[in-house]
Amino acid sequence: MKKYKVLAQIIFLILVGCSSQVLAQSTIFNIPTTDTVSKGKAYAEFDFLPQIPGGDSSRIYIYNPRLVVGLPGNVEVGVNFPITNVKASGTSASNGYFQPNLKWKFYNNEKAGVALAAGALLNTPINNRDVQDSWGMVYGLVSKKVKSSDYGPRFHAGVFGVVSANQDTDKGPASFAGRRAGAILGYEQPLSKTVSFVADWFSGKNNLGYFTPGISIVLPKNGLFNAGYSFGNDSFADSNATRNRYFFVYYGVTF
Repeated sequence: MKKYKVLAQIIFLILVGCSSQVLAQSTIFNIPTTDTVSKGKAYAEFDFLPQIPGGDSSRIYIYNPRLVVGLPGNVEVGVNFPITNVKASGTSASNGYFQPNLKWKFYNNEKAGVALAAGALLNTPINNRDVQDSWGMVYGLVSKKVKSSDYGPRFHAGVFGVVSANQDTDKGPASFAGRRAGAILGYEQPLSKTVSFVADWFSGKNNLGYFTPGISIVLPKNGLFNAGYSFGNDSFADSNATRNRYFFVYYGVTF
């Protein structure tokens, strides 16, 4: 049992710098957008994030199934179940999380291309709860669609704040690591009717702090495929920095 607890603590310390697994709702990669799923519709998605490059003797894989349902009044509710698997020296250990969330698009001016939204998310561990605790996030953001051409870009900007318990494992289960407030930025640039260049960023060297550029492809039958690369904001801090960099792919479908 003692060895199990030590292993769990090591896994958690790795994860607090490598947690690119947030936001079970309408997103670019990691950040939320001002979009919400239409009333009576549902959106299902599966994310896969292998750590590339891996550590000297380990590699982290993140699997994230999620579901979002549209409600009246431009409101959506969602949930995801991210699983982080650490494979090292012939062994494998996993942590699972439960993330319910809510988002409300409370303003939408299609003529001006402007929308406003706010939301909240709770992250709570399913296992290894003796070494990690829950945390919650609230956010607000604005988007602006440039309509100067058929392929005008859309910009996203906002702020987030995190409510969590302690960060020190010596004083009990740790929760959110790093700065607990910051900026949200996103960019979507259509290249054709079905392909767009996209990028998003959470500021801060913390659980959320990643920059992810990539492409987004609209598929037949209401499908969507995104592929990109997530750079942790602290992944190049020094020669011994955490290698929290991931290839990020997902497939989603609205039904």
